[in-house]
Amino acid sequence: QVQLVESGGGLVQAGGSLRLSCAPSGRTFSTYTMGWFRQAPGKEREFVAVINWSGGVTNYADSVKGRFIISRSNAQKTVYLQMNSLKPEDTAVYYCARSLRYDSMSYQMIREYDSWGQGTQVTVSS
Repeated sequence: QVQLVESGGGLVQAGGSLRLSCAPSGRTFSTYTMGWFRQAPGKEREFVAVINWSGGVTNYADSVKGRFIISRSNAQKTVYLQMNSLKPEDTAVYYCARSLRYDSMSYQMIREYDSWGQGTQVTVSS
């Protein structure tokens, strides 16, 4: 069973930045597709960003495109989410997730991911 541990959340003012990190356990990190999702109070969990195993393919939700950057270091076995120009509506618990494949038609779907972290809280004040 892969364990995912997120870190880097916190409280930030609107317009500020945060960087989230996620370090899955397991020896084959470099073969995983990694995604970030978020869930705001009273709302469903939603897709934020995805990166394929090599880092050569990334995709973003429209709401974060141009502000967030997903990246990975296979040497460090870590995936990152750099969040810039944060807005109050970005406030949510952010989850890291693993998928064993990259599917260009379904990467934003929760069912594509088989392991999830516990989440890290991001709060953006206005």
